[in-house]
Amino acid sequence: MSTKKKNISAPYYSIGQLRVATWRDLKLESAELSQSKKESKTEKEHTNKVKALLHNLSIIEQYFVYPGKVKLEKLSQALERQEYVSLSHNITEINRQLVSDSYLNNPFSNTLQDNEQNQPDDIRELSSGQKKNYFEVLFVEDLPAKDELALHEKLQELREPNEQFTYDFLVQRSFQDALIALLFNPNLQAVVIRYAPPYASANISSLLRPYIQNVLKIDLEHKQESALGPLLGELVKQFRPELDTYYVTDTSLTDLKDSTLQQFSRIYYRKEDLQELHLGIIRGVRERFDTAFFSALKEYSQKPTGVFHAMPISRGNSVFKSRWIKDFGEFYGRNMFLAETSSTTGGLDSLLQPTGPLKKAQEMAAETYGSQRTFFVTNGTSTANKIVLQAIVEPGDLVLIDRDCHKSHHYGMVLAGAYPVYLDSYPIQEYSMYGAVPLESIKNKLLQLKEAKRLDKVKMLLLTNCTFDGLVYNVEKVMQEVLAIKPDMIFLWDEAWFAFAGFTYIYKQRTAMFSARKLFNKYRSEAYRKEYKEHLKHLSNGEQPKLPDPDKVCIRVYSTQSTHKTLSSFRQGSMIHIWDEDFRKKSENTFMEAYMTHTSTSPNYQMLASLDVGRRQVEFEGFEMVEKSIEMAMVLRAKVTNNPKLNKYFDVLTVKDFIPNEYRESGLGEYYDPAIGWNRMETAWEKDEFMLDPTKITLFIGRTGVDGDTFKNKYLMDQFNIQINKTSRNTVLFMTNIGTTRGSVAYLTNALLTIAEQLDEEFRSLNSREAEIAEKRIHSLIKDVPPLPDFSYFHSSFRAVPGVPGGNIREAFFMSYNENNYEYISLSDCKKAMENGRELVASSFVIPYPPGFPVLVPGQVVSEEIINFMLVLDVKEIHGYRADLGLRIFRDSLLNRQKTGTALGALAMGNSKKNKDLN
Repeated sequence: MSTKKKNISAPYYSIGQLRVATWRDLKLESAELSQSKKESKTEKEHTNKVKALLHNLSIIEQYFVYPGKVKLEKLSQALERQEYVSLSHNITEINRQLVSDSYLNNPFSNTLQDNEQNQPDDIRELSSGQKKNYFEVLFVEDLPAKDELALHEKLQELREPNEQFTYDFLVQRSFQDALIALLFNPNLQAVVIRYAPPYASANISSLLRPYIQNVLKIDLEHKQESALGPLLGELVKQFRPELDTYYVTDTSLTDLKDSTLQQFSRIYYRKEDLQELHLGIIRGVRERFDTAFFSALKEYSQKPTGVFHAMPISRGNSVFKSRWIKDFGEFYGRNMFLAETSSTTGGLDSLLQPTGPLKKAQEMAAETYGSQRTFFVTNGTSTANKIVLQAIVEPGDLVLIDRDCHKSHHYGMVLAGAYPVYLDSYPIQEYSMYGAVPLESIKNKLLQLKEAKRLDKVKMLLLTNCTFDGLVYNVEKVMQEVLAIKPDMIFLWDEAWFAFAGFTYIYKQRTAMFSARKLFNKYRSEAYRKEYKEHLKHLSNGEQPKLPDPDKVCIRVYSTQSTHKTLSSFRQGSMIHIWDEDFRKKSENTFMEAYMTHTSTSPNYQMLASLDVGRRQVEFEGFEMVEKSIEMAMVLRAKVTNNPKLNKYFDVLTVKDFIPNEYRESGLGEYYDPAIGWNRMETAWEKDEFMLDPTKITLFIGRTGVDGDTFKNKYLMDQFNIQINKTSRNTVLFMTNIGTTRGSVAYLTNALLTIAEQLDEEFRSLNSREAEIAEKRIHSLIKDVPPLPDFSYFHSSFRAVPGVPGGNIREAFFMSYNENNYEYISLSDCKKAMENGRELVASSFVIPYPPGFPVLVPGQVVSEEIINFMLVLDVKEIHGYRADLGLRIFRDSLLNRQKTGTALGALAMGNSKKNKDLN
């Protein structure tokens, strides 16, 4: 096992928290200073504190336009002149603007003027009164102060009164400072790199170091300075790919590398006027702002039309004329009905064969999400999963699949006729959950199939990234080592809960599309060929390579995402993202057939418009909103951990609770430690086999004596109308998203405090017998946790090949359509039958909620562990099982006929232990 590394810690989770806290402290100290007596000891103490805080802010604020250098300098001057009341007033106003983000609604260049009222009206709003869209442009050049002032003055001249977009420049004078600004400043929408900036920053201090780990590990100090401009352009695309990038140079066109020409939105020359750059910036933002389908739908809704087609509800005619359902129309508003139509012409488009605005909307989504192709799906990721499976997998193909994935994948196996090879995740027994599938387990299963000469039948690896509970794979590592065994493997990553991850760099590294693009480029480089040859030299005889052969490897990656779960979209709005270098050659036709099979001919236009608008939002605000959602999660984690009233009953489960030591190379065990503050997670997200998404917040509630389902309904929902994600026997799962506010976190914290007080009162009022019962209940929730069963094995009648993993789930599924083929047996009778040597085989899916995955699938042998698990389950919802009837089991007579050749031929059973090991 790798040596554990010491984690870097910080008093605040993010630079945003540090910035707000420093301004807040400055406000409090300046208020105290304004009240202190002149020449007193108190005055001196507060003066020193204000001076120190202003010094820290001078380091932080270099990377933000507001409040700007002029304001900070004036604050320092007011302190020197002892104008304490004015100082306190100005600091309070800056605090108000920063906390409320109101300065974004009244943009102005803080480097030129100090007073908002001095600004011309045309830079704050359009003549219509509509607020302009304000953003900032990172301008990278080692400019003298007078040239920076001239730059802002020229920009002021170029602004048009009725331009929808307005911006200000943020000038950074070094390569490192530019990268820091990219990580710190969410208002940036474009980057201008003028010539080659010097490398080193003079602003890096202990204050910033914990928050710039991704910058500090980039060592280009000895690179030729002329190369730093294009290199910075590359890094912008790595950290903030949504930003437009422009390069100003004097290098002749013949000397510019092709890679430089391709990576920038446009290249300018110094002699070209600033106006051309300004127009390019505005145009780039306008193009990204465009929402092809939403705009077309808005325009269509305002056309006078006559409806002689389906949908009486179109235009609201059947609603607003009604005397009985008018309230329905009033609730939703007229626009909803004006945009409700079945038309695919008149400026609109067909989802099944798009040629206009829907085609463009999907193309823009592909660019935003980093895929080669993106398809909108209007009936959820359950359907998206089935589309991909039916498109890629043929009957008889083997699919390696994590057993505890979403049920849509299991049903997709049935529809496709594939043979699933189930992979077991490691169990988290204490909390009645499963983790994720270790890479070694996946590789071992592949090598087992290779030994059995069945590797050619393996078509796909299907994994959930991230899981319901927040376990995230090291996607790049998994794909690389699997491709080393099977270079044409197709990957389906179910990212239903991970659509947001592509919009912040730390998370993005573990997404399917980012990793696919990275590996595609890597395997085609000369550097990789050398690395591969060197790797082969160090292998012992018969040792399996961990790197794929560059001449054989093919990147074929699919991702399904529930946009509606973590980004802005109406319910059921999902997307399929594809990075498949063989898509046109091998999969496009079958994909379109599968898409046609599962997609409605009457898709919901409002849902499609929301997918289009959601794409625009993440283009402009994704970085900021995702970072804030993570910050909200961290705040909640710290609140529960720090508060003695809360940690008396609740524990926030963290990295070490979910991920065993052997999968944590970095040694990171928790995000927050009350003794030292926040541990930095950059290295862990880059290196470790699994990571825990901090926005999935699992609260252990065992000490309350209340099970998860009761806690969810009786306490959270009934008392506080708080909706939560899922429960287990002794946990509840909260999640933050881009819609989570500070007020939401405060409300939840207050609810938990109220519940803790209620529990205190309940426990105080118990008599001795009641207290004894309560202790037993608590002990049961903490200690008497039912052991989680692994997948047993497919019965020999439903195995693809004797003694080899892979089961014919489709045949077993459809055999249960004939009621003569099965019988019901109670769980207690199941145990007796098994003790008497009978082998029981499930004829249906059995899915308890929670945990929400099948403990039995059709054709699977029922194990004693599964029966024991079901006997102690205390959940109310088990799909595929009725307590009054019992478990639905195939009759022995059917299985005997199967053995003698009616379906798969005579297959030897072998001993149960061997069968279990193989499956």
